[in-house]
Amino acid sequence: MTPKELAIIAAKALDEKKGKEISAIQVTEQTTLADYFVFATGSSNTQINALCGAVEKALAEQAGENPLRREGYRDGTWVLLDYGCVVVHVFSPEAREFYSLERLWSDGTPLDLSGVLTAD
Repeated sequence: MTPKELAIIAAKALDEKKGKEISAIQVTEQTTLADYFVFATGSSNTQINALCGAVEKALAEQAGENPLRREGYRDGTWVLLDYGCVVVHVFSPEAREFYSLERLWSDGTPLDLSGVLTAD
């Protein structure tokens, strides 16, 4: 499966669990850290953990992929799931605004998720 396909599976899983402000950017040309970053906002620590669980389940079942690393579960304001070629970031609204990763990586190429996400 391609990194783009993995990013789309992650975005769909986040959407199905009612994640907000879901976006993805291709950062292949900007960094060797990953090919895609996927972002979402959760409304509470409980929802953030549920969103991450949904991504882990979807990628394991549909692509046979498990995260190489999980960071941030304890404090629950920003959880990172590292799949090597795809990194999923799930934030509280405050953490997302504070870290502003989309602005930091704004020279990446946005991935069109309009056919993937349900309308709010």
